[in-house]
Amino acid sequence: MIHHLKGKLVEKNPTYVIIECGGVGYFVNISLHTFSKIQDEEHIRLFTHLQIKEDAHTLFGFSEKSEREIFRLLLSVSGIGSSTARTMLSSLSPLQVRDAIAGGDTATIQGVKGIGVKTAQRVILDLRDKVLKIYDIDEVSLSSNNTNKEEALSALEVLGFPRRQVEKVVDKVLQQDASLNVENIIKLALKNL
Repeated sequence: MIHHLKGKLVEKNPTYVIIECGGVGYFVNISLHTFSKIQDEEHIRLFTHLQIKEDAHTLFGFSEKSEREIFRLLLSVSGIGSSTARTMLSSLSPLQVRDAIAGGDTATIQGVKGIGVKTAQRVILDLRDKVLKIYDIDEVSLSSNNTNKEEALSALEVLGFPRRQVEKVVDKVLQQDASLNVENIIKLALKNL
């Protein structure tokens, strides 16, 4: 198993990078999240996951260990393949995926292209307990965060903002400080809109 690659960045695209390590160029599939984290540096390090199938050996790269961990959890769900897992991590940050699973938020997971209701429910059913245990998330604090988020989203919608737009801004605000109350979430979101 290849744990990580550290080498010269030869080529960078939204879906893959080529890293030269010891004279060998590795084609590494990446998510848009990792793409946004990779600066145009000469040398980079990516944590990897090697998927071996009968017809291909495919290498996936991640800028953070947490993203690789979520990717591997998603692969453990029946019906979720590497391309679907990568699409999820391109549409949502690893933290958003983790919180959606832990909070039972099927709507967020279903918002990812190619994921229907049943698949979203299966992801939550299969991974919720694992995510709560691995990340040591308290269900009580999780539900109050979700309530605050929903109240803030509703208030911003009433003010005339489209839900998709405000949801991204509210998620970004909550990533910086998850303990904010509804009023502060709304204030910070309005500053970022």
